[in-house]
Amino acid sequence: MGYSFDRPVDRRGSGSYKWDSADDTRVLPLWVADMDFQTAPVVIEALRRRVDHGVFGYTLVDDGYYDALTKWFRRRHGYEIARDRVIYTSGVVPALSAIIKALAAEGDGVIVQTPVYNCFFSSIRNNGCRIVENPLKRVDFSDGTFSYEMDFDDLEAKVRETGVKLMLLCNPHNPAGRLWNRAELTRVAEICRRAGVRVVSDEIHCELTRPGSDYVAYGIIDREVNGDAPQGVVCLSPSKAFNTAGLQIANIVCPDKEVMAKIDRAININEVCDVNPFGVEGLKAAYSAEGEEWLGALREYLWGNYDFFASFMREQLPMCGFTRLEATYLPWIDVSFTGIPSEELEERLKQEAKVWVNCGEMYGKDGFIRINLACRRCVLAEGLARIAEWINKHRAV
Repeated sequence: MGYSFDRPVDRRGSGSYKWDSADDTRVLPLWVADMDFQTAPVVIEALRRRVDHGVFGYTLVDDGYYDALTKWFRRRHGYEIARDRVIYTSGVVPALSAIIKALAAEGDGVIVQTPVYNCFFSSIRNNGCRIVENPLKRVDFSDGTFSYEMDFDDLEAKVRETGVKLMLLCNPHNPAGRLWNRAELTRVAEICRRAGVRVVSDEIHCELTRPGSDYVAYGIIDREVNGDAPQGVVCLSPSKAFNTAGLQIANIVCPDKEVMAKIDRAININEVCDVNPFGVEGLKAAYSAEGEEWLGALREYLWGNYDFFASFMREQLPMCGFTRLEATYLPWIDVSFTGIPSEELEERLKQEAKVWVNCGEMYGKDGFIRINLACRRCVLAEGLARIAEWINKHRAV
């Protein structure tokens, strides 16, 4: 079946957080991680059937839900998930918050690998815990791109600090765009095992990898390193891959029964234990053969957008390094040469160039911006042109 990701979808006036947050309708939103594409037809049809039923009472999560989840990860990624070790909830961020509440006391340390997804910081702080940074190390390439690698020596030191209980892993990593490999994940698991630090892995972007490459589930590595006593907790959701964040559905996978009970208790304390019927039906439809076919076409389009973005940057903004993206649709761009703090740069681009990006400070690193490629290519081209025109006009001499 052919899918058109260039077909216009007018999102203004639809209550879209991405498109309706700016007062000025001329602003192009290349910020929040939300795609502009309609979700897979199989998901739309499933939701339409549920709407036609007309009754939207309290929702029972049925066997079909767990079957869809476990079969999808087994078939695509070789990741065996036991259905009785799954806790469903309304999103990955509520899941992370509940896990921290369950497994760390006020004042305990939680490791993050900066720059990293901004809600990691808020989830830690909101639970009264301490942020312990294990900064990623930048690796530059001759073509103007760069990437990141883990600083394992620093991680060894950080896990041994007094009171450090958890490590939040972003796999794949946002905003670094890294697809962590088996060797890297194995070393994380070994380091944390020796120190008694539990790894909590956010894998919401796991399906959005460059075609021809696949992510390695931390749960697989955890089992290999820790045998019959796995220590890790994994958070999953179809929301990024299928553009269904508004359906509010996610899953926590925790093989340790006692730890799972603590997390389940925290989920109930936080009152994020109930989900809606559309989230349940949306997940079952997404994790199907039809959903997989659509996802394959989406990944091809997204990487076409990345290739377009990379060519544009080399031609129009060669002074800006950018990530050699392996996963996600969120390139990370070095704008430090401008001499403008990235929080200020975000605001000036929004007000003057009429394009909205994310500033690096959100992720713990000034001098960078993050942009969203998950839009029609013509919208991306216009947004990039506005950014380039503004930067070339205002850059520091």
